[in-house]
Amino acid sequence: MDRMTGSAHIVEEIARLKKEQNAILLVHNYQPAEVQDIADITGDSLELSRAAATMEGDVIVFCGVDFMAETAAILSPNKTVLLPAEEACCPMAQMISADELRLAKERHPDAAVVCYVNSSADVKAESDICCTSSNAVKVVNSVKEDTIIFVPDRNLGQYAQRFTKKKILPWEGFCIVHDRITPAQVHEARAAHPDAVLLVHPECRPEVIDLADHVESTSGIIRQVCASKKKEFIIGTENGILHRLKKECPDKCCYPLSTDAICRNMKKTNLTKVRDSLQTLRPRITVPEDIADRARGAIERMLVL
Repeated sequence: MDRMTGSAHIVEEIARLKKEQNAILLVHNYQPAEVQDIADITGDSLELSRAAATMEGDVIVFCGVDFMAETAAILSPNKTVLLPAEEACCPMAQMISADELRLAKERHPDAAVVCYVNSSADVKAESDICCTSSNAVKVVNSVKEDTIIFVPDRNLGQYAQRFTKKKILPWEGFCIVHDRITPAQVHEARAAHPDAVLLVHPECRPEVIDLADHVESTSGIIRQVCASKKKEFIIGTENGILHRLKKECPDKCCYPLSTDAICRNMKKTNLTKVRDSLQTLRPRITVPEDIADRARGAIERMLVL
């Protein structure tokens, strides 16, 4: 059996098992192409969070990283939530602990805590409200406090600071993929594609954001490219998004800002792991009830905005 035939067979098995288990597949925009192609919903963190909270089904198969599956488990406590690549973690989420956040809250008792969804359930439980890259500015401006402890992404916190009069205290966390994109790479890409529109993710460094034409979440980038009359784009985020752009905007040319913009954890999912997860209903992601209850409040306060 060659590779293509084998993949087609696994896709058929996944479709059968999905029906048997009454399962839905939620897939992040950075996932491998073959995993995106079998998704019920492909999206960014906000879109997938909303889907986890509202979609029918007994089983959620989350093709992403650990904090995303945790978020789904928090929002759907009566559903079985599976993370096919159990070892797929988010390094940024590991850059802050609940204990560290509690210390920050003690130092700034009058501040609200805005927590990026790229964080553990424990950290969300210590937060007032969550945000995603697509709604961070809206969330920051929604809280009544004038001082914000923003965790864990310093770059997203600094980006939100541009659009608010509130004082943001950013945590020193970062995305290892976006943070290593440099202005030199921007200049090189612009020289290679002088007519292209540059779109970057707000997890990028401020000096990269300053050079961009548009700053958007992954799904925002897709909307911009598809709606634009321009034909060429430089894409400053994890390169898994290029597969979806090619499918949804086939008449556009999209170039990666950096060929090294690869999240190894996002690439740990594959078709075999998805099939095996549906067969065994493992690895299952659960969150202790007391933590889930507190974290759910922070997530739901975001979702109603």
